[in-house]
Amino acid sequence: MTTSTDAADLWKQWHEERIATVAAPHGPLALVGTHWLDDHPEGLLPAIPGHWRPDGDALVLTARAAEGFTVDGRPVDGETRLVADTTVTLGERRLVALVREGLWAVRDFDPAAPTRAAFRGIDLNPHDPRWSVEGSFAPYEAAREVRVENADGKERGFGLAGELSFTFDGQEHTLKAARLGDGRLWAVFADATGGDDTYRFRFLYAQAPDEQGRTTVDLNRAVLPNCAFSDHFLCPFPPPGNTLSFRVEAGEKNLTATGPG
Repeated sequence: MTTSTDAADLWKQWHEERIATVAAPHGPLALVGTHWLDDHPEGLLPAIPGHWRPDGDALVLTARAAEGFTVDGRPVDGETRLVADTTVTLGERRLVALVREGLWAVRDFDPAAPTRAAFRGIDLNPHDPRWSVEGSFAPYEAAREVRVENADGKERGFGLAGELSFTFDGQEHTLKAARLGDGRLWAVFADATGGDDTYRFRFLYAQAPDEQGRTTVDLNRAVLPNCAFSDHFLCPFPPPGNTLSFRVEAGEKNLTATGPG
């Protein structure tokens, strides 16, 4: 049985690992651009050499070996077809192929990003065991997709797998959730602290439910979306029904403010 002390220690370790991931050389703070090919029909991207063009289910990079691109450690010399999520190395930078609803983009991660240099940490609420409760997941008979606004101002489809329910202070609450490839659940939610004490919305992850749909809803581990770290992420806003009416005074709140000087 996990005691409150054990849970707090695990949460502290989780937070330390979270900071390390966020501040990593190619973590979310390092994203300096998301370049949509539709905005650059000539195939030339800002501050990125080579020629880029969509081609069906791939993104084609054409470059000379002297330009310094590598994929899986091999130099790019001529045409290389990139599938979604392929990483291209260019010096210290990492360029990642991105596709959303048939549109291709290139994400540019640079360890020298100003956002990474300015990072001072994440403000968060102290661990409180009352924010960790039993949850129940009810999958939909078939996956559903809703249209939601994204952080870049565009509306895109968001796939939902079912509803995650939990009880807090005697009241039952439900969040619509997606299911990740490893079985975990992902809910995008807002609450009464959003835009006041916390970022306007947050992400919540829950372990894969068991055969009876049981899992744990631990709001101590509510996290900032990637768009809190860089303006170049597309984070989906909460789907309809995922705004909790009460104050979730748990989990990450916002970026630590940069001090003077």
